[in-house]
Amino acid sequence: MQSRELNFKCAISQKIMTTKKEIIDNETCPAQGLLKLLSGKWKPEIFRLAVEAPLRFSSLLRQIEGSNKQTLSIALKELEEVGLLEKVIIKQKPLHIEHNLTEKGKSLIPVFRQLESLG
Repeated sequence: MQSRELNFKCAISQKIMTTKKEIIDNETCPAQGLLKLLSGKWKPEIFRLAVEAPLRFSSLLRQIEGSNKQTLSIALKELEEVGLLEKVIIKQKPLHIEHNLTEKGKSLIPVFRQLESLG
């Protein structure tokens, strides 16, 4: 029954678009919203790595084959903006920055794992 309710919500969730293709109506299908949060070239991989341990930028560059500074930086910022990651400045020598999952991000771990098991 929940599946039908979700499909119904997705079906009636309409967006009014401007000429610049900006979403005016903030109501979206919950599943669609989740997929948008994690969509992008490196976001799913970044999220998966963040589940395992705090992230450091230089480590991400080494771990994600084919990535580059610009695309990783953008993906990290976008994950921060939607509240899935938080930037933490570690004031030890040498000074460094880590990215950790927020409570919102941690709440998505079971959903993310379920999606992984489908593949």
